[in-house]
Amino acid sequence: MSTLELRTIPATHRLSNHPSLLHWIANENISLSELTKEIQSYLHELRQRISAGERMEYNLEEMVEEIKGRLIRQQKRNLRTVINATGIILHTNLGRAVLAKSAVEHIVTVASRYSNLEYHIENGSRGSRHDHIEQLIKEITGAEAAMVVNNNAAAVFLILRELAMGKEVVVSRGQLVEIGGSFRISEIMEESGCILREVGTTNKTHLKDYEKAINERTGLLLKVHTSNFRTIGFTKSVTLSELVALGKKHRIPVYEDLGSGVLYDLRRYGIGDEPLIQEVIAQGADLVSFSGDKLLGGPQAGIIAGRKEWVERLKKNQLARILRVDKLTLSALESTLHLYKNEKLLLTELPTMRDICSPLHIIKERAIQLQTMIDSHKWKVTVREDVTEVGGGTLPEVKLPTWTVAIQSDHLPAHVAERKMRMGDPAIIARISKDELIFDLRTIQEDELSCVAEAINRLFT
Repeated sequence: MSTLELRTIPATHRLSNHPSLLHWIANENISLSELTKEIQSYLHELRQRISAGERMEYNLEEMVEEIKGRLIRQQKRNLRTVINATGIILHTNLGRAVLAKSAVEHIVTVASRYSNLEYHIENGSRGSRHDHIEQLIKEITGAEAAMVVNNNAAAVFLILRELAMGKEVVVSRGQLVEIGGSFRISEIMEESGCILREVGTTNKTHLKDYEKAINERTGLLLKVHTSNFRTIGFTKSVTLSELVALGKKHRIPVYEDLGSGVLYDLRRYGIGDEPLIQEVIAQGADLVSFSGDKLLGGPQAGIIAGRKEWVERLKKNQLARILRVDKLTLSALESTLHLYKNEKLLLTELPTMRDICSPLHIIKERAIQLQTMIDSHKWKVTVREDVTEVGGGTLPEVKLPTWTVAIQSDHLPAHVAERKMRMGDPAIIARISKDELIFDLRTIQEDELSCVAEAINRLFT
């Protein structure tokens, strides 16, 4: 091995004609042009590093292996599955809700064939994509009408644009929330063309505050459910029922942005105090909107439900076409919503509800099972109780009890082990606490245990 200098860098053709590389790309179905392009990129990087003063060793065989590795990484899809060992069920960075098997199967079926996306089979005429999902949402929520757009921020934007463009929207100061990605309700309102009319204070808003703000320019009364934070202590807020009565008095529509939205009563399990969408509809809200990929457990979508006169106006707005969802989202959402018609299936087949409501003793059994699969000669393995979160900006005050497996070694620091797990195939995303690597069994399923254990046991190889 010798020092690599600019003048000693091999020519592109020398590497591209290397017998080992030519044989390898033939077996990997990689074209010669792809190989040449990657070699040129690799050599360019070497020249830059040497010019920057980096001292490098030269070995042709190692260069060949590096090029192979770079090509292998390129062949992998950027978007791929990971094992979530964090315990956070709706982990935004890891894709939020995991779809039910029935939803995945429905996606594959619809995607692999032509479909009746906008076609009435019975009439033999053009149809609407809204029809496939509207009746199901109405049945579950009790709403008069419904539609779906690509996320809840889009739902908020569409509603404000159609119902209150150029008009004032009255909202409590304490409800001007910021959602994921630094998107703020106040800024969405500004972009939609309506005029923000803040009332009350951060911690206290009274019904009289809304009433005093109403004038001939008022287009909408907005209530934003603070699903991603809580204000406690010296507080006062206006109930939806009070706001609905005020809206009727002045003939102004009332819209509640529920954010996460929940269709199954988690309060029965002592989990949070989220209002059911069905309850909000029953209280008389003209429109509600909520996410599909949070507590509902489906694909990314924004669901709008409420009174028919308002929903029909939204459907006719030109933005509805811009914000519409595709056949894959509709098929996944339809299958997800069908599970809500059967509580037993919901709690066993829908991953989000299954993992939130999973009995603690089941999680403990998985933790003990994982412990027995880890090589105790290499690791100090501890099973212990812990707490986790639902995640995804939902149920901010809820701490779910869970069981974890912690591993520790004097020979491999936790941060090194964490990176190796993360860079593996499949990537396993765990968390570090002090000098331990923690695996939370609330989000590791039984069929993933052997994969996790094997990856842990390989860390020293």
